Amino acid sequence: MNDMAFRCLTDIAALERIPYDQAIPARTTYGLIENAARCFGKRDAFRFLPSGDLQAQPQCVSYRELLSQIRRAANLFRSLGVGPDDAVAILAPNIPETQFALWGAQVAGKVCPINYLLQPDHIAALLKASGACVIVALGPNEKLNLWPTLDKVLALHPVQVLQIRVGDHVAPDVLVFQDLLGQQSDTLAFEPKLTPDRIAACFHTGGTTGAPKLAQHTHGNEAHTGWFSHFFYGFDEQTVEINGFPLFHVAGAFVYGLSLLAIGATQVLPTLVGMRDSDFQKNYWKFCEREQVTALACVPTILATLVNLPVDADISSVRVAYTGGSPLPTELAQQFENKCGIPVRNILGMTECAGLVSIEPAAAPRVPGSTGLRLPYTEVRAVPWRDGAAQLHENCSAGQTGVIVLRGPHVSPGYTDKARNVGMFEGAWLVSGDLGHLDVQGYIHITGRAKDVIIRGSHNIDPGLVEDAFLAHPAVALCAVVGEPDAYAGELPVAFVTLKPGMHCEPADLLAEVAPQVYERPATPKRVTIVDVMPLTAIGKIYKPALRLLAMETKLAEMLVDVQGASVRGEERKGSLVAVVTLASAPGHALESRLRERLAAMAIVMEFVFTAA
Repeated sequence: MNDMAFRCLTDIAALERIPYDQAIPARTTYGLIENAARCFGKRDAFRFLPSGDLQAQPQCVSYRELLSQIRRAANLFRSLGVGPDDAVAILAPNIPETQFALWGAQVAGKVCPINYLLQPDHIAALLKASGACVIVALGPNEKLNLWPTLDKVLALHPVQVLQIRVGDHVAPDVLVFQDLLGQQSDTLAFEPKLTPDRIAACFHTGGTTGAPKLAQHTHGNEAHTGWFSHFFYGFDEQTVEINGFPLFHVAGAFVYGLSLLAIGATQVLPTLVGMRDSDFQKNYWKFCEREQVTALACVPTILATLVNLPVDADISSVRVAYTGGSPLPTELAQQFENKCGIPVRNILGMTECAGLVSIEPAAAPRVPGSTGLRLPYTEVRAVPWRDGAAQLHENCSAGQTGVIVLRGPHVSPGYTDKARNVGMFEGAWLVSGDLGHLDVQGYIHITGRAKDVIIRGSHNIDPGLVEDAFLAHPAVALCAVVGEPDAYAGELPVAFVTLKPGMHCEPADLLAEVAPQVYERPATPKRVTIVDVMPLTAIGKIYKPALRLLAMETKLAEMLVDVQGASVRGEERKGSLVAVVTLASAPGHALESRLRERLAAMAIVMEFVFTAA
C-alpha cells in the first residue's frame, strides 16, 4: 500500500505545504499517462476479460502499448481533421480500444463519451452540441449490438464513423478503428500544445434532451482528480482493481480509471457489458483470486449483489472496496465487511469536478454516513441554502446542515451552454446541490439534495424530463416524478399524476403509453399512481417531499407484507426522510434482527418502535 496514504486532514495539509506544481508529476491527462508509461512500461494497464468464462484468457495491454496506441489514435484523429476545438464522440463500452480512443481524442482535440442507452435523437443532439466530427462506435456483435441505434443517430446527424471491430464481423463500408490505428506512427506527428487550461472533454450529465447539458473538463481538472485520489485509496503500481464502469461516466473514466493509470496500476475490465454479465457475476470472487485483485470499484448496488454472492474463492488479496454514486447505507457496509472481510470506503463525486469531491481514506476507520475528506488543494464548505440559492458569503458551523459548495483545480470551467451555469458555477465556486454538513474532523456528510435528481445505481435521472413526457399525454393534468427507495438500485423513479377533468385512465395503461416517450429506458418509472390532488406548497409548487414519503411508505409496506403485526409510516425530519417501523414485539426479538437485515440495503433512515413489553 502507498506509504504516503492519507489518514486525516493533517496529512492533507502537510502535502499542501508543497507547491502545487511540485506535488503533481504532470498537469495534463496525457502527461500523467506518459509519465506512468515511462516508469512502468512493462506493467499491465488493462486486462480485458472477453467473457465471464474463467477458461477464457484476458487481453493484456501494457503501459508501453497503451501510450503507443494513444499516440496512434491522436495521429489518426488529427489526420481526419480533428483540431483542438473539435470533438471525437464515443459510443462504446469500457474495453481497451475505447480507452485508446478516449485518451487519444484528448490529445488531438477533445472527447465526448456518450451513454449508448440514450434515445437516438438525444445522442444526435449531443453530437451536435459537442461539435463532434468523428464518432468511434462499437461494431456489430451479438452481446452488445449498438449498430441499430447508431443507424438512427446518423440519419439525424451524419458524422464520420469508425467502428471498433468485435470478432470477425464488421459493418460493410465502415472504416475499422483497429486497422486505422495500425497504419499510424506511434510517435506524435504533431505538437499537441496541451496545457492545464485546455478543454479535454465534454461529459453529459443529468437528463439530456435537445438542449444537452455538457460539462467541460480541462486537462488540469482531470489531472487533479487522477493524481491526488491515490493518496486516499492507498494505491500504488501493485494495485489491481476491477473497473466495470462505463467510460461515459466519470466513475469509469476518472474515479476508478485515470486514478489507476496515473500510478501504473492495473484495471481488470469485465466483458463488453461490464458488471451486467451474468457469468462474470457468478464467477466474481474466482476472478478476484485468479487476477489477484486488490481493490473493488463499486456502487452500493454492486455491494448489495456481492453480499449475497457466496465467497467461493481465496479473496485475501482484496484490501478495500470503494463505493460512490449514491448514498451508502451503513448497515449494508457493515454486512459486506462482516461477510467478506473487506473494508468499505465511500466517495462523493460530481461530473462537474472531474468525478471527485471527497474520499474516505482507506488507512483510516470508516465513518458511518460520511463521504470522506476533501481533495488536496481544494476547499469544501457547507453554506446556508435560502430562497433557492446558496449563500456563499456565509458558513455553516460544524454539524450544521447546508448546501455543499467547493472550489479547486478540479472544478469545471462550466457547461458548453453558458446559460446553464447560473446557480451552479458561481465565481470560482461549484454549488453541488447536495445538502449536508462537515463534522469537526472535516469529514463531509450528505443528508439530502437541494435538487431533485434521482440516482438509479450511479446513474442520474432528471425527473423534469420524465414529467414532460407524462404532461404531453392528453389525459394528464399534473405529474411529479420522485425516487422510490430500492435495495438494489438505490432509487427507482415513480410517477404521481392527476388527470384532467372528465378523463379516465388506468395507471398501467398510462405508463405503457408514455414509456416510449421517456428520454431513456432507465428513467422510465417503475409505476404510476393516480392521485386526486397533488400536495402543494403555499406558492402552488408541487411539494415533492410528501410524495417521496408516500413512495417510501408504499415500498416498505410491500416489503413488510408478510410480517405479522408490522406497520410503517414515513416522517420528514429536518429535511430527511425517516421510516418508522412499528413491531408487535419486544426490542431484541429475532424478528427485529431479520427485518434490519432485510432493510439494510435501503438508503433511508429507519427507526423501530416496539409495542410489546
